[in-house]
Amino acid sequence: MNRSLPNVPAVLAVLTVVLVLFAAKATSGASRELPVPVAAPVVDATAISAAEDTAVFAGGCFWGVEAVFEHVKGVKSAVSGYAGGNAGTPSYEQVSSGDTGHAESVQVIYDPAQVSYGKLLQIFFSVAHDPTQLNRQGPDRGTQYRSEIFYNSPQQQQVAESYIEQLTTAKTFSRPIVTKVEKLRGFFRAEEYHQDYLAQHPNQPYIVINDQPKVAALKKQFPDIYRN
Repeated sequence: MNRSLPNVPAVLAVLTVVLVLFAAKATSGASRELPVPVAAPVVDATAISAAEDTAVFAGGCFWGVEAVFEHVKGVKSAVSGYAGGNAGTPSYEQVSSGDTGHAESVQVIYDPAQVSYGKLLQIFFSVAHDPTQLNRQGPDRGTQYRSEIFYNSPQQQQVAESYIEQLTTAKTFSRPIVTKVEKLRGFFRAEEYHQDYLAQHPNQPYIVINDQPKVAALKKQFPDIYRN
């Protein structure tokens, strides 16, 4: 789905909202899980002496996932990009075709002394996306919108897999978690117009409907770690 909408007259903007809502309803017979509080991981990464570490998540459109993590204390940067595929220098158009194997992803660089990897996972599963939607999120469909965690160390792999097992055993969601866990083979930064997209286009219909609620849910569910 092409989400990059130009500036349009008010009437067309209203029509766009209607079309986005219709697409969100029509893409699947299953409704989206509403953001729900999930328990913190029982198994978390041990603190490291390094000043920063990196986590990479795929959870549908990278605009909303990036915006969520940009509002987390301890996160130094959140960058939209592509991961998980074979194309060495993927473009948005290539990835959108669904043929590259890449997923729209977000690289999160964070300070482990301020926020743990487990806490990032808790936010990812709580408000950043719906981990029960297979190869889609909201109105967007295709493997490029899949739910996936790309680990860069055995410890991250252990924490991620243990957390999925924990949430599954606890029956946190009404449907099965479909999130994949895969070793990070490379991260490719997306085009500049995708970076900080929510901050640059806060009133775009797609953003208002699909992504602003995620940031609001973060503020409500994690007030101690939320930052403006």
